[in-house]
Amino acid sequence: MSMKINGNYSAFRSNYAEQLKTEQSLKRAERTEKSDTVQKAIASDEIPVPRDEYTSSGRSGVKPSGLYQLGQNEDGSRKIVFDDPKKSEEKCVGNTDKVDREIKKLKEKQQQLEQQIRSVTGDEQKVKELEKKLAQIESELRQKDNDTYRRQHTSFSG
Repeated sequence: MSMKINGNYSAFRSNYAEQLKTEQSLKRAERTEKSDTVQKAIASDEIPVPRDEYTSSGRSGVKPSGLYQLGQNEDGSRKIVFDDPKKSEEKCVGNTDKVDREIKKLKEKQQQLEQQIRSVTGDEQKVKELEKKLAQIESELRQKDNDTYRRQHTSFSG
């Protein structure tokens, strides 16, 4: 089934376009009128212009919502710290026992290797092997026996 409609669509399109242009120009005119009246009111001091003003918390009578201050993080870089007065105080306990045990074991192993090196005589290959192990242990101790390593591997409970 087919239908044929006779009509002129180009007239409808041009009417719609003209209608749109007219509406847009009316809206623009309204906006400019509003902005003109606002500018005139401001110029004649009818409307007070709000301005930022500092009021200390002591004079305002209102308690501050929090306190911002400049602080440092673990690396020593600057950061902004916010002390929230509503936040309850938390207590954390840092525990470095695991790290301390690890370092103690390494030091004991180092002493054992030093004793073995002193006790072995004549076998240069065995001495070189023990010295190589001792160098590895000393290197590991240099990496772990410091405050930075302790801080990074501290376990916290709260």
